[in-house]
Amino acid sequence: MKGALRLAAANGSALALGLSPGMTLADARARAPDIRVEPHRPEADTALLRRVLLDFGRFTPMAATDGPDGLALDVTGCAHLFGGEEGLIRAVGARAEGVGLATRLALAGTPEAARALARFGPGGIYQGEDQSQALRRLPVAALEVSDKEIQALSRAGLKTLAHLADRPTAPIAARFGAAAATRLNRVLGREDVRIRPERPVPLISVDRVLVEPITETPDIEAVIGDLLVEAMDRLDLRGQGGRAFQAGFFRLDGEVRHITVRTGRPSRDAAAVLRLFRERLANLARPLEPGFGFDQMRLSVTVADRLASRQRGFEAAPSTAEDLGRLIDRLTARLGPEAVSRFEPIESHWPERAVRLIPAAHPPAAHSLGEIVAWPEPDPADPPLRPLQIFDPPQPVLATAEVPDHPPNRFIWRRVDHRLVRVEGPERLAPEWWRRVQAPLEPTRDYYRVEDQEGRRFWLFRSGFYGEEPAPRWFLHGVFA
Repeated sequence: MKGALRLAAANGSALALGLSPGMTLADARARAPDIRVEPHRPEADTALLRRVLLDFGRFTPMAATDGPDGLALDVTGCAHLFGGEEGLIRAVGARAEGVGLATRLALAGTPEAARALARFGPGGIYQGEDQSQALRRLPVAALEVSDKEIQALSRAGLKTLAHLADRPTAPIAARFGAAAATRLNRVLGREDVRIRPERPVPLISVDRVLVEPITETPDIEAVIGDLLVEAMDRLDLRGQGGRAFQAGFFRLDGEVRHITVRTGRPSRDAAAVLRLFRERLANLARPLEPGFGFDQMRLSVTVADRLASRQRGFEAAPSTAEDLGRLIDRLTARLGPEAVSRFEPIESHWPERAVRLIPAAHPPAAHSLGEIVAWPEPDPADPPLRPLQIFDPPQPVLATAEVPDHPPNRFIWRRVDHRLVRVEGPERLAPEWWRRVQAPLEPTRDYYRVEDQEGRRFWLFRSGFYGEEPAPRWFLHGVFA
């Protein structure tokens, strides 16, 4: 019998015929010769459940899988979009029926209570005293503890949750295990354990359930514009500006598409963000296909920073910084987030490690103390201390000095002899000591700003000290403009 085929699941009609999961296929056919069976493919069931979960995101951003055959939705504050709780239940049931699923739905005050009422009760909408009474009528199997513990509870005459609800939990935990007491408190709603959504919950989310599905681009952009206005009002109340905005498009057939645009700085400008969405929609590698139409759209703010209200001046034109920010945002929306980059300072005094390229729309990085790493402010009256562009890696040169450890008086680079007339330095830089763990520590560098007879200025350094091993070497790290 170990190799016998068994039923993995049974629908309502099969259960009414006396069939049950775990029964051998031979026994099932003996009871109901005309039953129809399909091979059990768990991976296909999981894929279907994931697709349904993505589609059910239309009801709430707080959605998660609940075992291999269930979904949990936190619909707090969402029911009004569907005409109340009863309308929401009908909408969820209709979507499930549309993909061929048989469901039992329960709406309760906590996720565990709703799960118990759906899996071990008749389902429905419960709150207050009605919820408490419905939970008390459930069998102790609703605790979903081990079979051994369920059997022990039944032998003690505890058949329903009502037999446990009025008893102290400490004796229950001592006799039947801590799991039974914990599950009892959660199922009865004494402990509220929030669900963990599959997708990160956005900071702000606004929805529009459409009476008639839309397919035309102008209509889609109009809805996005309306949602942006509402999202910006909420950002204003929080004193924040959005940096990443995501539009969700829910199709009639259950397909869901998300499109994200980013801004270089916090923004509450609905018109500017709408222009970014237009650019993004027009340049998608995989165009947005409405199919039979979108019946719901969602606008979410996934990243936001503080943005204080600012009184504008009397000038008509925006500042240069605002123009540059808008240009970067448009290029990012049109070409993709990785196509437009900017330099960002890093906490390192080693020149080639003190800066990196990142996508222009990414927010500034913070150092270990949580503060933003900023560029150093040079004195306008002083000449630049370092060139704007450096060689990576530094270029080796042949250099001479009148006395070891003194500044150089000439160097040869690319077979050209440069005789120096002015020298500033040294600026001594030591490598980060913590890098010794990962690789051998690099030699200390002495940097010099030098000028040759023709007025060209260079940035040279000597790596290492005379009298030490390895012998010191000279490098050219940059050229001043």
